[in-house]
This record gives sequence, C-alpha cells and structure tokens, in this order.
Amino acid sequence: MKDQSQLLLENQLCFPIYATSRMITRLYQPLLDVIDLTYPQYLVMLVMWEQDHLSIGQLGNKLFLNTNTLTPLIKKMEQKGLILKQRSTLDERTVNVSLTDSGRQLKQKALDIPEKLASTSNIPISELNEFRNTMWKMLNFLEK
Repeated sequence: MKDQSQLLLENQLCFPIYATSRMITRLYQPLLDVIDLTYPQYLVMLVMWEQDHLSIGQLGNKLFLNTNTLTPLIKKMEQKGLILKQRSTLDERTVNVSLTDSGRQLKQKALDIPEKLASTSNIPISELNEFRNTMWKMLNFLEK
C-alpha cells in the first residue's frame, strides 16, 4: 500500500505558496486602494515603471500572463488614464503600451508601499529577501 501521507495538505508544496500569495495580496489591497489600483494593475505598473514602452506580449512575458488576461487589464488602466495603447507601425498585430504622465506620477505615490508591506511582518528582512530569491529560482526553473 502506498504512503497516503503524500496527500496531506500540510505535505503539499503548492498549498502554502498559494495561501501565502492570497494573504500577501490581501495585505497589499488597502495600500493599493489609496492609489486606486488593483493588485494585478499594480504589477503592470511595476513593470511599466521599470521599462516603459512595451508590447502587450512583452508585458505578459514579464508577468507570466497570457494576452487574453492582460488585455482587459490594460483596457481598464487606459480608461483610468495611466497607460496609452497604440498599434505598432511596424506590425499592426502588435499592440504597444506606454505610461501617460499620470501613470509616471503615480510612481511617487507608490514608493512607500514595499516598506509598509514589509513592516507588517515580524520576519527579518534578510529572511524575506532569502525567501524571495528562492521563489525566483523556482519560478525561473518552472518557466523552462
């Protein structure tokens, strides 16, 4: 008979990652409400603040999101006046996005979000950094 303990929730790798992700997203929300962004919109803005002028495909690759998930998100952000969407002049199948002045200015209002979030944890910053680095290793491995 096979060892059934493999199927206990507490022995799963996926569950604590999933639950932690949901809890962290919940911690972000009050901070993001102040700047009128959802968590997925915040992720888009983080990428755009780092590298403005991307195609939707490039943006999706950075966020591990499909175009069909990203398109309605971009549309909503365009309606908020944060992002400008334009068809490429080189290939009209490609849609490029760039920040508006309002989108660039929002970065200043978001600067204290990571610090405020880190202060909600009793875990030393060195451990949080180590955990983040381990998660990036795992994500890069799984991406291959």
